[in-house]
Amino acid sequence: MLTSLKGKSVIVTGGSKGIGRGIAQVFARHGAKLTIAARNEEDLKTTVSEIGGDTRYEVCDVADWASVQAMVGSVAKAQGGLDVMCANAGAFPQTKMIDMEPAEWDQVMAVNLKSSFLCVKASIPYFEKAGKGRVVLTSSITGPVTGYPGWTHYGASKSGQLGFLKTAAMELARYNTTINAVMPGNIYTEGLQDLGEDYLKTMANSIPLKRLGDVEDIGNAALFFASDEASYITGQQIIVDGGQILPESLEALEEI
Repeated sequence: MLTSLKGKSVIVTGGSKGIGRGIAQVFARHGAKLTIAARNEEDLKTTVSEIGGDTRYEVCDVADWASVQAMVGSVAKAQGGLDVMCANAGAFPQTKMIDMEPAEWDQVMAVNLKSSFLCVKASIPYFEKAGKGRVVLTSSITGPVTGYPGWTHYGASKSGQLGFLKTAAMELARYNTTINAVMPGNIYTEGLQDLGEDYLKTMANSIPLKRLGDVEDIGNAALFFASDEASYITGQQIIVDGGQILPESLEALEEI
């Protein structure tokens, strides 16, 4: 059993929906003082009411430095500091390059990659004051390991997070702070539902465990990285995908 996170101050960005909500639910269940951050206040209110416990919210644009600074400062004041920053917020519009406007590329990079830098940078003074800290990034198998048409920007941003992770781990070590990444495969969320039933069935059939992941599967991995038991792990990533990346071909799955 992992060391209790009871009373630890935790931020989960993008925590109002999908994977972020699953991560938030896991942290709340383990007693964390939790703030979820996102842009849509109504979604935040709904999620806070559903999670319950010692949970609050902050409206924040994670791609904006002033907004991130204000959010982290407000959380630290309300929760007595900051122990865990879970930089989860992300966007994944599906647009092939021939149809993609450069502005869409820039927006996905800002929300997915730049926000990781901003959230970590804003957290450093509080980790330094506490003498320790944890950062958990939500990356993806898409980009670092796999590809899918329409997600060149998404894949590039998720690969970029892992590049950021390596040097950030060295820089954060002086503050006794670790940084690691969870790399989800296909996880059943509202966003995935929008891709249609045919997509969901096809993807489930391509996974050795024959099912899509649950948001709390990602939350459990994030919880480990945030725990005392993971204190000597930094600059690393873990794939949570039900074995999705393992088969050489569709024929390999037929042998299971």
